[in-house]
Amino acid sequence: MKRTTKTTNGITAIYVRRSVSDKDKGNNSLSIAAQKEECVKFVGDCEYRIYCDDGKSGKDIAHRPEFQTMMQDARDGLISRIVVKKYDRFSRNMREYLNITDELDRYGVTVYSLSEPFNTETKEGRMMRNNLLNFAEFERETIAARVADAYQTKARETGFYQGGKMYYGFDSERRTVNGKTGSVLVPSAQAESVRIAYDMYQNPDVSLIQIIKYFQEHSIDTARPVRVGSDKTGNMDRSHLSRILESPLYVRADKEVYAYFASKGYEMLDPIEDYDGIHGIFYHKTADGISIKLAYHEGLVPAEVWLKVQDKKGHNQKFHNNGKVLNSWLVGMMKCGNCGYAMHINHSQTPYGSYRHFYDYGRYTVGGCPHNYATKLKPDQVEDIVFKEMCKRVEQLVIAKHENTQSDPDSEAVRMEIIKVEEEINKLMGRLADADDVLFNYIQDRVSKLHEQKSALERKLQTKARKRRAVDTAPLEEPLKIWDSLTVQEKHNIAVMMIDVVYVSDENGVEVVFSI
Repeated sequence: MKRTTKTTNGITAIYVRRSVSDKDKGNNSLSIAAQKEECVKFVGDCEYRIYCDDGKSGKDIAHRPEFQTMMQDARDGLISRIVVKKYDRFSRNMREYLNITDELDRYGVTVYSLSEPFNTETKEGRMMRNNLLNFAEFERETIAARVADAYQTKARETGFYQGGKMYYGFDSERRTVNGKTGSVLVPSAQAESVRIAYDMYQNPDVSLIQIIKYFQEHSIDTARPVRVGSDKTGNMDRSHLSRILESPLYVRADKEVYAYFASKGYEMLDPIEDYDGIHGIFYHKTADGISIKLAYHEGLVPAEVWLKVQDKKGHNQKFHNNGKVLNSWLVGMMKCGNCGYAMHINHSQTPYGSYRHFYDYGRYTVGGCPHNYATKLKPDQVEDIVFKEMCKRVEQLVIAKHENTQSDPDSEAVRMEIIKVEEEINKLMGRLADADDVLFNYIQDRVSKLHEQKSALERKLQTKARKRRAVDTAPLEEPLKIWDSLTVQEKHNIAVMMIDVVYVSDENGVEVVFSI
């Protein structure tokens, strides 16, 4: 290894560091004052300078300003040796430490540890030093794993905000809930901006760009802190706004919201009874899957509005507009009724003019399509059929809106089952006081099963309620009346709001699957 001439007239550098975890452990021997005292005592009358990084982690050197200053002084030839309390004050990262010591060797700067006084100029001494650092790195990784486990456990057991990323529309403050103290999200000055965004986006014809323009025109503050306590802020763009409109943090979660997440197969950490239409939700994603935890903070957006926004976003994700001019307002919705693959519309040119025809992607797959041609139906015919079906669907929704005010027999039957289950639970609980061990265990098992049965019935009831939820047909009725005067893009926007997929085949004709 190439070495430079050793500096003989440089000063002695004393480097001290204490991490946040050292403070939490209450390790006084690693306090800044104790490190300084021991190192100053060791150097005696030599000229020295102290470099101090308090509250800085040993996992890397990038976030330690005083360490960076010391290294620059070493490069400039101002330092002849560095004294530390322990080698792990330098770094707990073995690879990084070796890189640092190699660099210091080139500058002729030696490192001396008060706690590990062995000669690092010999191979034995270097081996002992490296072994100690290996153990220090192992300890750091073990602590990090324990912290991560503790974070996940706490996140699953409580509704406290766990720190880190700060959310637009919220601040955090310390509160005591259920006898435990932690951070709880509270509305910030930007909370009203979140409500405005949700209120606007629930309208079918409002886009993310329109909301951002509205914020700009009305000088609404969209800056957000990157992390808790950080002075750095980020500006809102379409991507960030989209995440806000998807986040369950903001919903005042009721039983319909519970049913929404339960239907996705997520782990629900709280019973449906706790969903009171007031509190928000924490969404936890780990290697084991996704879990939903009721939070201690109050949501900002009513459940009905939040669910409308999720329905709109979920539907919009199916149809991406790449910016090209549409050759049909049914683009992205049509599939072959025989093979299920997408059907596109192409233009062909003849001496007599151009015409549109269907192109079946299923014909060019390994399995192929049962038919050698897409369909004999013309795009104009399909569009006309779909338009008539859309008009019928809106009429049905208007009628259903009036019928929803009447009682639903199926829902009433489910409610009666829930009442019966609750009555049985109450009777069993009344017998617990006089029960012997055998009967006690039986009652306990039976009550547990009854609670599961009740939760399943309540989920079923909420699903029925969501299906019966009245659809606002006003944004659809007027455009359908003036359909011929709309542009292709405007027609497409209306169709996307109503339709999941359109199946086309000669055998079955045109089958429209509506999303509303």
